[in-house]
Amino acid sequence: MAVPRQTPLQADVAVIGGGVIGLGIAREARRLGRSVVVIDPAPASGATFAAAGMLAPVSEFHYQEEDLLELMLESSRLWSSFAASLPRGGEDTGYRTTPTLAVGADAADRRALADLRAVQLAAGLGVEPLSLRDARDREPLLSPQISSAFDVPADHQVDPRKLAACLLSGLARHAASDSTWVSGADDGFAVTSTARRLLWDGGRVSGVELESGAAVHSTETVVANGLGAADLEGLPDGLNLSLRPVYGDILRLRVPEHLRPLLTSTVRGMVRGVPVYIVPRDDGTVVIGATQREDGLSAASNAVSAGGVYQLLRDAQALVPAVAELELLEATARARPGTPDNAPLLGRVVGPRGDVDGLVIATGFFRHGVLLTPAAARIVGGLINGTSDPRWASFSPDRFAATSSTARALTPAHAPSKETA
Repeated sequence: MAVPRQTPLQADVAVIGGGVIGLGIAREARRLGRSVVVIDPAPASGATFAAAGMLAPVSEFHYQEEDLLELMLESSRLWSSFAASLPRGGEDTGYRTTPTLAVGADAADRRALADLRAVQLAAGLGVEPLSLRDARDREPLLSPQISSAFDVPADHQVDPRKLAACLLSGLARHAASDSTWVSGADDGFAVTSTARRLLWDGGRVSGVELESGAAVHSTETVVANGLGAADLEGLPDGLNLSLRPVYGDILRLRVPEHLRPLLTSTVRGMVRGVPVYIVPRDDGTVVIGATQREDGLSAASNAVSAGGVYQLLRDAQALVPAVAELELLEATARARPGTPDNAPLLGRVVGPRGDVDGLVIATGFFRHGVLLTPAAARIVGGLINGTSDPRWASFSPDRFAATSSTARALTPAHAPSKETA
């Protein structure tokens, strides 16, 4: 005799993925009065766990990424109000608006940073040169051997681990008597399971089937689980979520009392042409990162590269020699979801009859997931509310579709309805 499946969960919005992007979207949906479930077996344990949390639209700008720059600047503008609206005004997130310093180690690095500044200035971004004396007055433990320094006042930081904890805490702040409470979910919102496939009802997405076979029925489903999005079954035909894993090693170190504060602002450096950054935290630690590799070394186990650890410590010491005196607390590696153009897959999927109802894609944020959390939440919230902003049309998730039409019309043969799933 067949074993009956669990009673399906019912929610207005199902968010697949519990990184900062998914949690930010869930929070926005809740703010709009929707009941929400977040489907993730281990929230905030992927790229969010490793991220340094730099909010750096200026420093992260690259040539020919003007559309992405506009999105980064928009999200940067939203960050102050976003942080202030979190529980306890965001004070537990490590959000800091101290400016960033960009420094070069040698003459070639000085020229590279000057060339980058020319591109940044052409894009209307603020980057001002500092004398080496002024730079070392601001950060006395900078190496006297650095070749150049630039002030980047618009680039700030947040602690992603604290941010995720704050978002999770906020989502749990409701009662079973509230309309936002989802019966059967932990704390009325959390589903600690893996999403297997999308459920369909005719031509619209109607929810999610979990690995256990249980179902979550929803009016809107948001796919925000990073690299896992491409493996989700039941995606619209022809939709090609072109995601690639980009691995990064990152270090966390404790600063001894006699060296505190090691730094008061984030230092982003160029050392023999290789970027490195040092991010100070309020708790007396610093984060040093991050390598970037696509060799698949840590595909199965998030293994840390010995060469990556060596490179990060070597280059950080070239900028701040006192790094050699710090206590190494943690070496971490995670994969970030990259796309062919390094921009996110964000929005609804367009089919021959218009948007595929009930489905929003929000993945592929690569290096920018923490920075783009407020903007992604705002954009997805608008879509859930029936509005869209044409400024972000270039991030359509079907721009890499394998067919001439972005998604073929779905039939029950392609997509089981929730009654048969």
